[in-house]
Amino acid sequence: MRRPKSSAVVGGAWKRGLEENAKSDMRNPKLDESDLALCRSILYEALALGFRPPTDETVSRLASEAGVSALADAASVLDEAQGTELARLIRRTLAPRVSPARLHSLAGLQTSFRRLFGHTARAGVPPYETEYGGDSLFQPPQEMSDLAGFYRAFGLVLQPSEHERIDHISCECEFLLFLARKEAYAFVRDEAASLEETHRADRFFLRHHLGQWGPAFGRRLAREDRGGFYAALGGLLEAFVTSECVRVGAPQGPEFLRLRSTSPGEAPMACGRADDLLQIESPMSAGSPERTRRGQ
Repeated sequence: MRRPKSSAVVGGAWKRGLEENAKSDMRNPKLDESDLALCRSILYEALALGFRPPTDETVSRLASEAGVSALADAASVLDEAQGTELARLIRRTLAPRVSPARLHSLAGLQTSFRRLFGHTARAGVPPYETEYGGDSLFQPPQEMSDLAGFYRAFGLVLQPSEHERIDHISCECEFLLFLARKEAYAFVRDEAASLEETHRADRFFLRHHLGQWGPAFGRRLAREDRGGFYAALGGLLEAFVTSECVRVGAPQGPEFLRLRSTSPGEAPMACGRADDLLQIESPMSAGSPERTRRGQ
């Protein structure tokens, strides 16, 4: 996807927008819903970034006082609307002050990332949806095909030049980030058809994909990295995706998932880099959901 605005930029714009429109628009429910969608997109963006190989951006946005504070500010808006405690969880577990500094340095994150996720699909905590579930030769390819169908339906295509799978946790979070940004724009423009399409895709994707394995993956990660950065990220994933399932009325997956005893093999599909995992197939300029070409 053409690189979305950073959480810090979106969060700042969101705050400025609220201040500028406080007197004239505070009773407009569409603006309220748009703000909530933007805040959800910020959390999905943080998760998508956090589960990619760590970079300086990971440290600055997810492992620094300023970055954690901005993320918690966005979560607090969702807490107020939905009765969750995401902001408290973020401040309690992700803030650098609660863990040794080395765990939040780039070198520390890279060491933990290699230990937990390794370089193969069957690392300590596989970050791939189709590595979990009952043993089947047919279900994993079907799930991969379903994921590809979701992406194509919104005009998203995969980068063939890279070698990451489309069932990676980061890819799925990025897709829901895209839907949340699209929803926010549709609310502002009062585009009923686009809203219905986006809500339906959001509900189905959580019901059949991320909501089915994301919380259990987060719990598994928290057990394997006790007290570490990725334990905190796994806890946030579990809490946020669980709240998202409640919001859209999607059933959640089992509390624990076991690894499949056989691998479906190398999938022929691949995602892009952190900068462009999914690319919008559109000649328009980047960054605006309104410029996305709807898939046929």
